[in-house]
Amino acid sequence: MTTALGQQPWEPALSVRQVLTLERVLAGQPEVVAGAHRLDRPVRWVHVAEAADVGVMLTGGEMVLTTGVLLAGDEDKQGEYVRSLHRAEASAVVLGLGRAFPAPPDGMRRAAERCGLPMVVLHRPFPFAELTEEVQSRLLRRKFAAVSLSEAVRTELTGLITAGAPVQRLLDEVARHGGCPVVVTNLAHRVLATAGERAAVDDVLRDWERIARQAGAGSADGWVRAELSCRGERWGRLVLCGYRGERAAGRLLADRAAEALVLHRMLGGDGAHTQGPGGSWHSWEEQSARNLLTDLVSGAVPARQLLPRARAAGLPVNRRVFVPLVVRGGDAVLLDRVLRLLGLPGVAADLGDDCVTVLLSLAPDQDARALTAHLAARLRSEPDASRAVVAAADARAAWDDVPAGLREARHVADAVAGSAPGLDLPPVVRLRDIHLRGLVRLLRDDPRVQSFAERELDGLLGGPDEDLLAVLRTYLATGRNKSRTAQLHHVSRPALYRRLEAIQGRLGVDLDDFEQAASVHIALLAHDAQQG
Repeated sequence: MTTALGQQPWEPALSVRQVLTLERVLAGQPEVVAGAHRLDRPVRWVHVAEAADVGVMLTGGEMVLTTGVLLAGDEDKQGEYVRSLHRAEASAVVLGLGRAFPAPPDGMRRAAERCGLPMVVLHRPFPFAELTEEVQSRLLRRKFAAVSLSEAVRTELTGLITAGAPVQRLLDEVARHGGCPVVVTNLAHRVLATAGERAAVDDVLRDWERIARQAGAGSADGWVRAELSCRGERWGRLVLCGYRGERAAGRLLADRAAEALVLHRMLGGDGAHTQGPGGSWHSWEEQSARNLLTDLVSGAVPARQLLPRARAAGLPVNRRVFVPLVVRGGDAVLLDRVLRLLGLPGVAADLGDDCVTVLLSLAPDQDARALTAHLAARLRSEPDASRAVVAAADARAAWDDVPAGLREARHVADAVAGSAPGLDLPPVVRLRDIHLRGLVRLLRDDPRVQSFAERELDGLLGGPDEDLLAVLRTYLATGRNKSRTAQLHHVSRPALYRRLEAIQGRLGVDLDDFEQAASVHIALLAHDAQQG
């Protein structure tokens, strides 16, 4: 069996350098006489052997201990002995000086240097059994500790999945066990989720593209990757960033975390319901965008601190213009697809209340208004979004102004929510298009406004004929156009006149009087805003 990283099953290891620092080894006065640049090679086992053909007995990663008694006086044998160890992928050879070799043999040393095999000599007599016992006991303890960690993590993560915990909770636990940031990416290195201490995560994300490539090439110290796959197809990666424990233990931790994440998604956790090409889960991208936009809108995290996350998620942020949008009548998957079709960089997420929040990132020389209008038209050409309402704030040149822009776009979208049928709206609605409706929306929670709306509409609210309220809404929204109102409600003009008379009788107003009609209109706008 291989791990998720495509490596052989995990074996505990010490490096040659670590073995040479053990107290028992130091008592033998070790000296590295060849291969000093390869001292970080892993030692999987310690093997005592005097046979000249010891290489055939090895499987790789062994530190071979010898007195060289069978090699004395024969440089050819000495050279072949070292070459056989190199072919067997031994980690190092340790020669005890004494009767056979009172000084380091030049033949062995030269051969070891040519092969890049660390060669160590012990200047004082040293019981090889003590070294073997010391190294093997340490390896076994490390293996037991790592396996215990692996099983503890597996048990804990499985318990969280069984309890229905969100994926973020799983990642938080992995980060806690690893003592380092955890990042989940797609195959293009775009960040889908993170966990760990916020400052440490931000440090990782600040230059994510460069360090992600280094990690992929195996050149980043302490970065441990595990592949995420479903039905044999890779769709992402989990990365432990700057893991300071034993690398092999880190691989086990990453593998257990990857298993848990894949299981979580397969069981439909966090609303994972669609699977894309190659086993990728749309909900990962959605969740990443949702978290970013939620933090921007709420203002809980300063916008500048969110820049690394936005950049790592694939949103261009350097020398860009940002266009905040809120769309009613669409969904995030559809918006994301339309953005890709039009080649518009941006993120989209459903933040609730039938609203999809979108943040476009455009070059300064692009026409933000024209592109926004093109996006709105393309969106409405989709059968499932033909009546979508696109609300926009003015483009923001500074990232710090994006949160206010997103809130403005949401305010505009809320102001036109539940608009009367036939209300003429521009292709893209902006703050200046909502006029009185926008002001009333802002004041909707004021008790005095609520009391005013109840008082003005008392004769219609809670009555048996809800159709009268709808007729009133349309009549006022169309500028008291009786023909248009009758047409929209599919009634004759005489029938409409009777309903308008009933409305005026119940409210005790004259709708032909501008001031009274305006008062009722404002009350109705306030009522609708409160209901929304």
